Amino acid sequence: MSTQTIASIWAALIAFAVLAYVMLDGFDLGIGILFAAERGSEDRDTMVNSIAPMWDGNETWLVFGGAGLFAVFPVAYAVILPALYPVIFGMLFGLIFRGVAFELRFRAQTAIGQKLWDLSFFGGSTIAALCQGVTLGGLLQGIHAVNGQYAGGWFDWLTPFTLLCGVAVVTGYAWLGSCWLIWRTDRSLRSRARQQAVVLGWLMLALIVAVSLWTPFLNPTFMHRWFGWPGILFTSPVPVLVALVAIGFHIGIVRQHHLTPFLCALAIFLLCFAGLGISLFPMIVPPDITIWQAAAPRASQLFVLLGAAVLIPLILGYSGFSYWIFRGKVQAGAHYH
Repeated sequence: MSTQTIASIWAALIAFAVLAYVMLDGFDLGIGILFAAERGSEDRDTMVNSIAPMWDGNETWLVFGGAGLFAVFPVAYAVILPALYPVIFGMLFGLIFRGVAFELRFRAQTAIGQKLWDLSFFGGSTIAALCQGVTLGGLLQGIHAVNGQYAGGWFDWLTPFTLLCGVAVVTGYAWLGSCWLIWRTDRSLRSRARQQAVVLGWLMLALIVAVSLWTPFLNPTFMHRWFGWPGILFTSPVPVLVALVAIGFHIGIVRQHHLTPFLCALAIFLLCFAGLGISLFPMIVPPDITIWQAAAPRASQLFVLLGAAVLIPLILGYSGFSYWIFRGKVQAGAHYH
C-alpha cells in the first residue's frame, strides 16, 4: 500500500474513534450536565448508575484518537495542540473532575459532601463538553501554521463561532443524556427526561442550523462544497436526512417510545459528523494542511496500524459485551458500589 493509502486508512480510523467517543461518552457527559435539572439524590444516583458500567470504557476512544493523531499525523498534532492548549487542558481537567466525582460522590459521608461532589460532576461534565465544542470550532475556523508550526496567538481560538460550537456541543450532549434516560430509566425520572429531551431537541436543531449556516463562510472550500456545483449534489442529502430524523424523533416522543429518541439523537450526531467530514476532507488542519502532508513516514504508519488491528476489535468487543451484560432498565435504589 502507498503512503497516501495508509494515511487515508488512518484518517478513517481516527475519525471513527472520534465519532465513537462523541456518541458514547456524549451521553455520559450529558448525564452530568443534566444534574443541574435534578434535585433528588435518589434520581441522581439512578442517573449515575445507568452509565456506571461503561463510562470509563467509552473514554477509551478519546485516548485512541489522541494517540493515533500523535503517532500517525505528528505535524497535525504539533500544530493543533499549541493552537488549542487552553481548551484542551480545560477539557482534560473537566474529565478528571468528572471521573473523580463519579467515584467519590457515593462515598460522601455528609449531605454537603455529596452536594460538592455532585457540583464537581456537573461542572466537570459541562466544562469538558464546552471545551470539546470550542476545540471543534477552533479547528473549523482554521489554524494559522507556517512550515508545520503554529504561528498564531494564545487566544485565536476564542471567537463567537467557537463559543457557539461550545454551546451546541453542551446542548447536544445534554440532549443525548436525556434520550439515554428515556431508554434506561423508568417512572418519574423517565417522564422528566422526556420533557427535557423535547426542549433540548428543538434547541439542538436550532444550533445545528446556526452552525451549519455559519461554517461555509469560514473557508471558500467549505462554501464551494456546500453551495457550489456539483458539490451540492453530495451535501444536500445531509440536511434532508437531518430533517427526516428530527421528524422520527418527534414521533418517537409523541408515541412514548423508549429507544427511538436515543437512536434518532445518535443519528443526528452521525449526520453532523458526516457533514463535518464533507467540509474538511482531505484537510486535517484547515485551511492548508492535508492528511497526506501531516502523515508520518510509511513504516511508522504501518507499525502502528498493526497494533490498531488488534486493539480496535478488543475495544469493540469489550464495549459490546458491557452494553449487553448491563442492558435493561436501571431501577431506583440500585447501587453501583
